[in-house]
Amino acid sequence: MDAIAHRVPDTGESQALFESGCQQWYALYLSANHEKRVQEQLERRRVESFLPLYDSLRRWKDRSVRLQLPLFPGYVFVRVALRDRPQVLQVPGVARFVGFNGSPCVVQESEIATLRSVVLPGLHAEPYPYLTAGRRVRIKAGPLAGIEGILVRRKNGTRFVISVQLIMRSVAIELDALELQPHGGFENFLPIAGCS
Repeated sequence: MDAIAHRVPDTGESQALFESGCQQWYALYLSANHEKRVQEQLERRRVESFLPLYDSLRRWKDRSVRLQLPLFPGYVFVRVALRDRPQVLQVPGVARFVGFNGSPCVVQESEIATLRSVVLPGLHAEPYPYLTAGRRVRIKAGPLAGIEGILVRRKNGTRFVISVQLIMRSVAIELDALELQPHGGFENFLPIAGCS
């Protein structure tokens, strides 16, 4: 991981964020196969959450079924103030906030927006093995314009991969290579920072 992901906020910074009541996005680590139930419980408690889903076609001998599965199994994103952590941790199936040394790490608003974009109808997003290195590119046009990721070439086409460093997961989207342009590196997630 990059050095920035290892930075743990000092006690004063964490305390100030806790006391401010500022709502920010965090990743929750969950018990296996509890993603949808946790999101339902969070909604009932009026806690803003985001569970990225993708369509998967499952075939059996006698039928085929289209399912919506979690893009990042075992994780849900939640927007809360740090002082509301106990309310979230009481939800059945929630194991902990993702972070370092006991401090939850903030997920940037722009990263949630990117993840929301890749699960829009009409795009075929799916889980992909976690990538941290590769040719960095940016999408030039369309609903995903400006989003940065890693280019992966396959026999039957090009995949655009976005890696979520904090939870060490990636998502791939099939794109035409003509829609991409080379670009320098970028950071996906930052640790706790003050509210803007």
